[in-house]
Amino acid sequence: MAISLSPSSIPCLRSENPVGSVGASSSLSPLGLRFPASSRGFGGGGSQRISVNSKPRSFSLVVEAKKQTYNSFDDLLAKSEKPVLVDFYATWCGPCQFMVPILNEVSIRLKDTIQVVKIDTEKYPSIADKYRIEALPTFIIFKDGEPFERFEGALTADQLIQQIEDSLKVKQ
Repeated sequence: MAISLSPSSIPCLRSENPVGSVGASSSLSPLGLRFPASSRGFGGGGSQRISVNSKPRSFSLVVEAKKQTYNSFDDLLAKSEKPVLVDFYATWCGPCQFMVPILNEVSIRLKDTIQVVKIDTEKYPSIADKYRIEALPTFIIFKDGEPFERFEGALTADQLIQQIEDSLKVKQ
C-alpha cells in the first residue's frame, strides 16, 4: 500500500492550519487522527514524511451508457418506446453531482421500464425554460412525449426508483 503524506497533498496536515490540539503531546487533525507532537511540523522541515511503497488503488465503474443523437429533444421524446426520466442539472450543482452514480444505478435497475436522460440546463437553457426548471436537480418523467410527473431534489436510488414506479403505476 502506498501512502505518501505531505502538507501539499493533504491540507489538513499542514502545521499552519491547526484545528485543535489535545494535550501537550499530540494534536488532532480535522479527520480526528492523533499525531505525536513531533509531527506538528509535518513536512515543514522536509525530513518528517510517512511513506509506504505500493501502487495507488483505483476503481472502475462499469456502466454501459448508450449515446444517441437526436435532431431535437422533442425528437428524442417522440421516438422513445418507454417513458423517459429527464434529469435537469448543472455542472456547478452539488446535489446534481451527488445524483450521477444514483442515476447510473437507476438506469441499470429500471432499464426495461424507463430511459434515463440528462440535460445540462446551462447548455440548453431554452429546454429548461420551456419546462420551467427553477430548482436543481429537477426530474421530469415524460410519457408519450408529454410531461407526466415532476419532482425535485436529490434522492437515494431506492427513493428515486420508488418515486418512478409509484408515478407510473398510479397514472397509467
